[in-house]
Amino acid sequence: MAVHKKSREELKLMREAGNIVALVHQEMKRIIEPGVSTKYLDDAAAKIIKEHKAIPTFLGYNGFPATICASVNGEVVHGIPRETCILKEGDIISIDVGATYHGLVGDGAWTYPVGNISDECKMLLETTERALFAGIEKMRDNALLDEVSGAVEDVANEKKLGIVRQYGGHGVGRQMHEEPFVFNYRVGNKFVLKNGMTIAIEPMLNLGGDDVHTLEDDWTVVTNDGKPSAHFEHTIHVTDGEPEILTKLL
Repeated sequence: MAVHKKSREELKLMREAGNIVALVHQEMKRIIEPGVSTKYLDDAAAKIIKEHKAIPTFLGYNGFPATICASVNGEVVHGIPRETCILKEGDIISIDVGATYHGLVGDGAWTYPVGNISDECKMLLETTERALFAGIEKMRDNALLDEVSGAVEDVANEKKLGIVRQYGGHGVGRQMHEEPFVFNYRVGNKFVLKNGMTIAIEPMLNLGGDDVHTLEDDWTVVTNDGKPSAHFEHTIHVTDGEPEILTKLL
């Protein structure tokens, strides 16, 4: 498995890309409310990315038609923003965004409440976010990738949440998807993390079962039982000390 360690210059550009991703999420948090369409969110994200001289990584990726993925309630990932998808009180929405800056990619996702949400959904969001940070904490030089996966799995199991098994994290850098693939549960992976690697960690947890399928639009992934799903993601730089979150405000 060829995993490219990033140079100081590449890391500098990835911090810029990650900052742009964080700026988009800052704006999403501000404008997400009942009555807003997911297309409105997409337009707002595109404006920020372009203002910062970056390229929307997702737009046109394998034919994807938008800047962000906007996945509501039982939609897990890859939801296509639409004028007709209007957020309502009690929804949850995952926003996944990528920005390419001078050839380097930042990739990050967050799940937001729309107005007041149920206690069940609050628990889902809190637990999935906690799983993300549990995984990040394990991302250190010479750690096994399976330790990262296991940390996510353990947090999910505490609350008996479903774990999406067909999708997971991935290396990121000059391409949005690089090696290695990161499962959100233990698989016995002996891959060793090394200083200079950059990897996106992204737990996807469900209030119901693990199983998901893709809709006829060939993009939107939904839970089989229709129950809500949450998705949180940061791009991480592995170091020999504290893992560095690249998708944060500079």
